[in-house]
Amino acid sequence: MRGAGASMVFGRRVCAATIIAAAFIVVWVCVLAGIARADEDESRKIIFSGRDFWRNGVFAHGGLLLAPGGFEQDGLMLKLLLSSGAYRYYAQNLGRQVTGAEGKAQLLPGWRIKRGNAEMKFFFGPELQYHYLTPDDPDNRLRGRSFGLRMAAELWHEPTPRTLVAGDASLSSIAASHAARLGLGVLLSGHMLEPFYAGPEVQAFGAGRYRQIRIGAHITSMKTAETEWSAAIGWARDSDGRSSPYLRISVMARK
Repeated sequence: MRGAGASMVFGRRVCAATIIAAAFIVVWVCVLAGIARADEDESRKIIFSGRDFWRNGVFAHGGLLLAPGGFEQDGLMLKLLLSSGAYRYYAQNLGRQVTGAEGKAQLLPGWRIKRGNAEMKFFFGPELQYHYLTPDDPDNRLRGRSFGLRMAAELWHEPTPRTLVAGDASLSSIAASHAARLGLGVLLSGHMLEPFYAGPEVQAFGAGRYRQIRIGAHITSMKTAETEWSAAIGWARDSDGRSSPYLRISVMARK
């Protein structure tokens, strides 16, 4: 019976992998076809990168966002995200500090919807994570290699010509990894600077039993040449009772 059960589980995994692979072949065909038809003068690609620092962790990410029909209309999107980082935490079961290193890869098909001054993006696709812990922590659900699915949503809304509401949220099947952020902004400008948004933000994320909450201030959409910068600074506190300042910097460019 055990052999039969294992075979059934293996068969379901193979079937799921086959369905996912077929879906991505279809997505890529649609993306390439859309790019071939799109206006050559319209941006169809965004390259982005970012860094995140706080007392007990350093993280970096980079990726690519493709929109076959451009970014000015509803349509299909494809997001590729790669990230890595190092972190530390206190393991109660071991009675000592654990140092971790992680790597993540996400390939998320999505759809963009624009209604008036509001823009929404929805993504769903596979995710691969790898976590290396020193020393090993058997109670940590984020150990070794894990494959799962992630769904994500992003919001950009300008209620008035000088105000902004921006947010994003995501949830993964890997250790219930989740993240959410909400930022409010007011448009600022000066003689030497391009207009940009500034205001307060709140962020929460976690995985397994771990949680972290951040409260701070951000600047968004500060443009220099062909790039667009965003940054945030504030105070972070986690479920282990640790707290410290945090700093987040990101940059993007349309191609």
